Amino acid sequence: MMRTGLLCGLVVLAADQASKYWILNGLDLPALGSIALLPVLNLTMVWNHGVTFGLFNGLGRSGPLLLTLVAAVVVGLLLAWMRRARTRLVAAALGSIAGGAIGNVIDRLRFGAVVDFIHAHAFGWSWYVFNVADAAIVCGVGVLLLDSLLDRRASAGVESQ
Repeated sequence: MMRTGLLCGLVVLAADQASKYWILNGLDLPALGSIALLPVLNLTMVWNHGVTFGLFNGLGRSGPLLLTLVAAVVVGLLLAWMRRARTRLVAAALGSIAGGAIGNVIDRLRFGAVVDFIHAHAFGWSWYVFNVADAAIVCGVGVLLLDSLLDRRASAGVESQ
């Protein structure tokens, strides 16, 4: 299971860093600001100094280091959990979360902020601007929640028989 998780983590990390490289250096989105791709999707440059949804944005100069230390602890815990994973799906989800967390840590260490650029919006509703790492983290957590719910249902079905 460890190989599956580590492979997923590396794929997420590579995709995240490649997309951010292209946004910053190929497209030069910081100079452009925003580009409409579809009626519901823009590329919009945002430097996120906090964490998800801009939380803890006001930590000051020590913020990137503090958030990096927290992320390092979380990644360590995810790797320990991955070692005990019972299915490839759970290992892949854990790897995706870890890879996304590492991708955002790299940004904090390089730039002092995370590069966010995917902006979904429709019918007057606008989601926070995010990146590939954020999407991998959210999807990984969703898979873990779904696995937990399905595992509980299966356990309850076995116990009732």
